[in-house]
Amino acid sequence: MSNTVDTKIEEVLETIRPALNADGGDVEFLRFRQDGVVELRLLGACEDCPISMMTLKEGIERRLKNDVPGVTEVQAV
Repeated sequence: MSNTVDTKIEEVLETIRPALNADGGDVEFLRFRQDGVVELRLLGACEDCPISMMTLKEGIERRLKNDVPGVTEVQAV
């Protein structure tokens, strides 16, 4: 099951990446945990951006929770 979830997470992230790339940033998918948490790494300009946590929670997390069954939270690691 995890491979299917991983694939869906990557598909959603691909739709988000153009906006992040436009601002000089990116996101890397690290893993999907058994408890429903998606671990991501923010890259480039997103690493030091003062609103990166808002982007993570209000943008990326919301999209993943809506589009990928089983996702409960997104964390930056």
